[in-house]
Amino acid sequence: MSSSVVPVEGSLSAPLSGEDLANLPKRRRRRTPAQKTWSAVRYVLLVFFAVLVLTPAYALLVTSFKTPSGYDQSTAWKLPRVWSVGGWQAAWDALAPAMGRSLVMAVLAAILSAILGSLNGYVFAKWKFPGSHVIFVLFLFGMFIPYQAIMIPLSGMMLDIQQGAPWFAGIPTLILCHVVYGIPICTLIFRNYYATAVPSEIIEAARVDGAATISTYAKIVLPVSIPGFVVTLIWQFTSAWNDFLFALFLTNQNNGPVTFGLNALASGQNPNYPQIMAGVLVACLPTLLVYIALGKYFVSGLMSGSVK
Repeated sequence: MSSSVVPVEGSLSAPLSGEDLANLPKRRRRRTPAQKTWSAVRYVLLVFFAVLVLTPAYALLVTSFKTPSGYDQSTAWKLPRVWSVGGWQAAWDALAPAMGRSLVMAVLAAILSAILGSLNGYVFAKWKFPGSHVIFVLFLFGMFIPYQAIMIPLSGMMLDIQQGAPWFAGIPTLILCHVVYGIPICTLIFRNYYATAVPSEIIEAARVDGAATISTYAKIVLPVSIPGFVVTLIWQFTSAWNDFLFALFLTNQNNGPVTFGLNALASGQNPNYPQIMAGVLVACLPTLLVYIALGKYFVSGLMSGSVK
């Protein structure tokens, strides 16, 4: 190993160890005036867009702590004169049952669609068979079919099923719909992940050792699929939780999710704005917590498998 040599006063040269090199002060490259100006502009733009995005949230939060008599559109942006949690209590009492139903629906729909998407992605990425590309393209067509285009025939089909199985009405119906509509995007995410992040040599080695298809998936592929599952679970949970169109056509206020209950809360001739704003914040709290807790894993999961 060669040592670095730098001139030192009083000698021609003096060797420095790696520790000495690490302790040397690092030279900072001076930024030009144009670079400093561009950096300042970027910070100003970031602050501007942050304020722009957070302004509606500020209005929601401030209004939710006002009393119905203390709310007025002319003072909507001002802090309440009298702070009250009555709107929060009323919103929670009205939305609590629907929140429970939505939680069950979103969790089950996310898990089932992620598992099915993982199996499909594994097959399309590592098992080539006649017509596999055509079938994969047909899977992707499911992402481009608008909900509105199939809502009427879907409603009729679900009503026929509910006539023979009344227990299927409500949340089970929504779980099935979100799972079916979530399979294409989950299949695409896992197929791209397995095609780039999981070497084919590992699969071939498992075959040589006599592992069956299911064993290879369960013991080799599934343990390294955490990034893909994080992405699909967050994506599907958010999509199912925020959906309103399926809830509007396939459920009612008594068996529907929180979005349906929030719509009922906001309707009426004399809306209670503090209660409505508190209900909006209560309804969006689960997805907000999911992104706060798993946001960095969501981004890293999207990037996993992007390059080989």
